[in-house]
Amino acid sequence: MTPHPMNTVNTMNAPAPITFLGEDTPAKVFRQRSRAWADQPALRYKQRGLWQSTTWAEYFGHARAMGLAMQDMGLERGHVVCVLAENRPQWLYVDMAAQCMGLIGNGVYPTSSAGQLQHILVDSNTRLLFVENQEQLDKALEVRAQCPQLQRIVVMDREGLRGFSDPDVEFFDDFLARGHTLAASQASVFEALIDRTQSEDLAFLVYTSGTTGAPKGAMILNRNLVFQLSLATEYLDIQPGDKSVSFLPLCHIAERMSSVYNPLALGLTVHFPENSGTVFNDMREVAPHLVFAPPRFWEKMYSQIDLFMRDAIAPARWAYQTARIMGAARVEAQLQGQASSPPGLLENAMQWLALRNVRVFLGLQNVKSALTGAAPVPPDLIRWYLGCGIELREAFGMTETTGFCTATPKGGLRLGWAGVKAPGTEIRIGENNEVLVRGPNVFGGYWNLPEKTRESLDDEGWLHTGDCGEISAEGYLAIRDRIKDILITSGGKNVTPSHIESLLKFSPYITDAVVIGDGRKYLTCLVMIDQEHVARFAQEHQVPYTDFGSLTRAPEVVALIHSEIERINPQLARVEQIKAFRIIAELLTAEDEELTPTMKLKRKVIASKYSALIESMYPN
Repeated sequence: MTPHPMNTVNTMNAPAPITFLGEDTPAKVFRQRSRAWADQPALRYKQRGLWQSTTWAEYFGHARAMGLAMQDMGLERGHVVCVLAENRPQWLYVDMAAQCMGLIGNGVYPTSSAGQLQHILVDSNTRLLFVENQEQLDKALEVRAQCPQLQRIVVMDREGLRGFSDPDVEFFDDFLARGHTLAASQASVFEALIDRTQSEDLAFLVYTSGTTGAPKGAMILNRNLVFQLSLATEYLDIQPGDKSVSFLPLCHIAERMSSVYNPLALGLTVHFPENSGTVFNDMREVAPHLVFAPPRFWEKMYSQIDLFMRDAIAPARWAYQTARIMGAARVEAQLQGQASSPPGLLENAMQWLALRNVRVFLGLQNVKSALTGAAPVPPDLIRWYLGCGIELREAFGMTETTGFCTATPKGGLRLGWAGVKAPGTEIRIGENNEVLVRGPNVFGGYWNLPEKTRESLDDEGWLHTGDCGEISAEGYLAIRDRIKDILITSGGKNVTPSHIESLLKFSPYITDAVVIGDGRKYLTCLVMIDQEHVARFAQEHQVPYTDFGSLTRAPEVVALIHSEIERINPQLARVEQIKAFRIIAELLTAEDEELTPTMKLKRKVIASKYSALIESMYPN
């Protein structure tokens, strides 16, 4: 592959080629696995309420057809292919086809606006765009005149597009059928292109979610992916045929690794929900063996039980609370690394009667590996899951480390610590307590941004993560906060807001919070309430309201949030305690400018948009 002059991959201190199953690129591993597991199910998807299966051989065949159709339309090695769709098997057909052909894959969050889509298409020089449906097609058509490199748009779903005709737009099934026809005579071409893939080739781009500034395209290399494949068993206790559910955005590095590459390493069968609104019901049906999700997801699961228990019959509530109380000492002993006596018959019975039913209700009864990361995790959340018999292990990673670079070993939970470094990587603490990472998992730099690449990767190959943290004597890494997010009060005290925010978000009534206090005498916060739980509270206490805004202004709701903050304040140092708060009167979604597509609050946007609300908490 000949790289674009502005996109030369950083190969400084590049390690010797890494292999998995004797192969040095994911495309070659994909081919080998598809032959070895030909008749085994690789992907399952829900259609009209029924689960449909795709075998590994079919998966490879569809990727081959897609790749040959891409070549037929004139795409060459190094050209960019982009997908704008919810999670579905077609996403993976396109992704693996691009890698096998030496093309560069890319993804756009389905919640992106037309303007955000335009930025990524133009910045990446995308030639071919796959969109899910009419809604996403409309975005693409709105901006295609400003995307000079874009040659064709392929639509996955025909619904609502009967009679639609455009010379530069076609449908996925036609594109795929053309590829299968080509495969009858050109299968050897596809094989040869797989053979040409090299360790240092650019596999795909991952655009950062843009908490500050425009999204940047992180260049993920084949060697980054093969290294992670080789370490999958270090993180995951999974066997071929075990199940996972794909529900986080596939254009995010975490889900890309979980749904595309971990299955190559471990033989997972990936299940795709019918749509984003059916995830929790589909979790119950699938009962996956592996679940990775950010704390927000695990908090939502916990909140489901909290909400359910409020309406449960008295014997069920008693059994649940009794089981939790009986297991509390055992949980604390486990967290302290101490041995505890085996549970007695009564405790075993209560565990079976109450907490097993909790796991079944959530679809977690088969979980072997449960992991979380991407944000601070409330300690009580870890305790709750451990009490339910689920070891929720923390991990740390980022787009620039191709996913995980530390993970908590099985049986090694340490509250507030994100595990130990992956074999073959180095982690140290630099200036300003910044976490630095070096190893084969470190990305190749930012697309079109050589200066940003030099800021992120130093001359010795160390990735400057922008996170401050510490490393324990046992080698555990703790992430304290983003360096740029640390608050310094007017009294000169350093405060890490993410720790405080994680405690606040464990409340079932608080979805998110932003702690304010840089240059101020004391800390305050803006709160996003959990609509479902707070509405239930309002109904139970006969609190009148007409819409979400009026719900946030109800005196009883304000008092409820105040009581939650007062419950948390004693857990904090005096300088960290929240002295005042305001509830944001808008229900924020990923489409709003205040949130990134990964549902992270943009602090600068929040501080600017709600400046008057913030100032009202500092009257003097």
